[in-house]
Amino acid sequence: MVKRKVAALEKIEADLVNLQYKIRRDPRSYAQEFHDQWLAYDAQRQIFISSPATVSSEDAKKFHDLVDLVAHVADLYPELTAPYPDHLKELLNQHHATLDKELREKIVGSLVLLRRKDVIDSTSLLTTLFPILISTSSKTLRSLLYTKIISDLRESNSKTTNHRLNRTIQTVLHNLVTSDRTSTKGMWATRITRELWRRQIWTDARPCDVMKEACLSDNEKVVVGGVRFFLGGDKEREELEDESSDEDIDIKKVKHQGVINKKTKKRQKAYEKAVDKIKRNERKKHAPHPLNFSALHLIHDPQGFAEQLFQKHLQNNKNKFTLENKLLILQLVTRLVGLHKLTIISLYSWFVRYLTPKQLNVTSFLASLAQATHNLVPPDVLEPLVVKIANEFVSEASAAEVASAGINAIREVALRQPLCMTETLLQDLVMYQKSKDKGVVMAAKGLQSLYREVYPELLQKKFRGKQATMGLRTGEVKQRQFGEEEQGGIEGIELLEKYKEEQKRRKREEALENGDAEKKDDDSEDDGFNSDDWEVGSTDSESSGGWIDVSSDEDDEPAKKKRRKQGDADDEAPELVDTSAHPEASAEADLISKLATTSILTPADLAKLEELRREAKVEKALGRTSKRKKELIDKHIEDGVTADDIELPAQLGKKTTKEERVALAREGKPGREEHKSTQAIRRAKKDAEGKSTTNKEKARKKNFMMTIGKARAKNKRSLVETSKSMRAHIARSKSGGRRRNGS
Repeated sequence: MVKRKVAALEKIEADLVNLQYKIRRDPRSYAQEFHDQWLAYDAQRQIFISSPATVSSEDAKKFHDLVDLVAHVADLYPELTAPYPDHLKELLNQHHATLDKELREKIVGSLVLLRRKDVIDSTSLLTTLFPILISTSSKTLRSLLYTKIISDLRESNSKTTNHRLNRTIQTVLHNLVTSDRTSTKGMWATRITRELWRRQIWTDARPCDVMKEACLSDNEKVVVGGVRFFLGGDKEREELEDESSDEDIDIKKVKHQGVINKKTKKRQKAYEKAVDKIKRNERKKHAPHPLNFSALHLIHDPQGFAEQLFQKHLQNNKNKFTLENKLLILQLVTRLVGLHKLTIISLYSWFVRYLTPKQLNVTSFLASLAQATHNLVPPDVLEPLVVKIANEFVSEASAAEVASAGINAIREVALRQPLCMTETLLQDLVMYQKSKDKGVVMAAKGLQSLYREVYPELLQKKFRGKQATMGLRTGEVKQRQFGEEEQGGIEGIELLEKYKEEQKRRKREEALENGDAEKKDDDSEDDGFNSDDWEVGSTDSESSGGWIDVSSDEDDEPAKKKRRKQGDADDEAPELVDTSAHPEASAEADLISKLATTSILTPADLAKLEELRREAKVEKALGRTSKRKKELIDKHIEDGVTADDIELPAQLGKKTTKEERVALAREGKPGREEHKSTQAIRRAKKDAEGKSTTNKEKARKKNFMMTIGKARAKNKRSLVETSKSMRAHIARSKSGGRRRNGS
């Protein structure tokens, strides 16, 4: 009996699939048949609406097949099926908890299919699915609805950005978070927003406002979701972009398979798909790069947001969040403070109770303190914290890991605000470079190197080093006052100035070698411009309002005087020393100021400036240039400071075992359980890539009796046949090795 029912249901399903195929081919001829099926569907729907829980499995299967049929051909009979989408919405909204699992999934899939056929729009679909997503208790249904919502939003924004739909959904998510701050329903708002941000579908400030409200929620899970978005959402987006760019298709391999194998529609479609993807990748390469701002930069009112976050979740003693989640919130607050240079004075006094070696995850607290430091934080606010770290962590009785972490934390703080240090404390910390532990020595030397760059006056003379001592003597190194900012300028302008000076010097030397004094004088007054590229000079007088000759003989006077004194008698040598005793720093500043403010850079100059910048970056990457003050202070502003940065000296100074060194050496190398020859490794690599063997390789593996006949025939060939065979071989090699008709 059961088998008969199953066979009958299968026959009904097959008949409906066959009818669907016929309707798609000729809708007008099968209009009456579809009308009969529509009446059957409507009758079954009435049964489900009246009592969905008491419907038998046979009726559920029939209704499942009828829903599938109507969904596939609804666009062919729009007048008859006009109420069909509302029928599905009503069933899903009212009875999604009691409907059969397969039938429920079929109704959701039918609504998505109607959206793809443009029978309904995205707003109608999403406003139907989203309330069920946040209210249903079925895990499988939630997973299905979440997938469908993300897919529809991706599809709606694939060709062009659908601003109206995005604003509607973003408003719904914002209201979901703010309507009930104690509910866990806001988690779905954070999940959807984070996924769409990762896929670069939403890139403006509105999703950041949704996640900002999530961070200020009262529910711990919603808060953690919002905080993780700001701390890691941008990194996830970059990783996804890198993964998508790495998906390359070997077009030669696809084309070769289409040639050597039998031609089928499947292989032809695969080839066309590969070509289409390559074309899309080429268009992406030549398209202008989108301005993807970081989520931390798109926050409206970061000062107010950081204060609310700190007061509500960290300063509030009634808050019962776990320590791990509090650390996440602290990282976000300190990132905001350091990135936007905010001022929250109460934040620094809050740190005092956590700066002790016995505190759990103390290195994370030290890293957060370093993140919250910038050059606009008052030094008298940071000085007690630095003293607290020195007293708690750095002493002769402390463990080596503790001392190195403390000194390194102080260095990270001083990196951003050098004025937080006193001369006595700095001298005491620098003396730890005589310690027996390598990690402590590295941390102390790192602090010493930092103050050689930023504030060498605090160091004793024997610790300043040669460059810092000469910089202080010549006035090149000057201590910046609290609140003082560096003047802006053109990046790399000093490189262009040095290049121009070098060119002028070479011209002078060539003129001196040729004995052309007149040419030497002309070159000495050259301002560095190439008149062939762009002529900007004018013969008009100053009163006529035209261009003014800004070059003068005073700029090159020290160089002329130096050359003249070198040719004179020895008794005039002291004058040479007196005339060239100008401070090097002020001279360089004057030259840069002249080039940037009184000269017009030509297109050739700008091109050369870009080239010099690239060369400087290469030199820096190769480690041939020393770190400068600004580069040190700007470190970690975008990426932040982690606990690993604080623990780094201790990890580097720690002695590793032989097993650890062997594991480190083997890291990233392929495992070789058994010895293989180079040829075997290449063969295995080809097999993994799906490449076939050559005819010569196949011939080597043939049975000897299979090849003996061909060998004997070749020996019996005449000279004419041999010549003909060789010419055919040469012709085939020129045409790609393929045999043609008659060859």
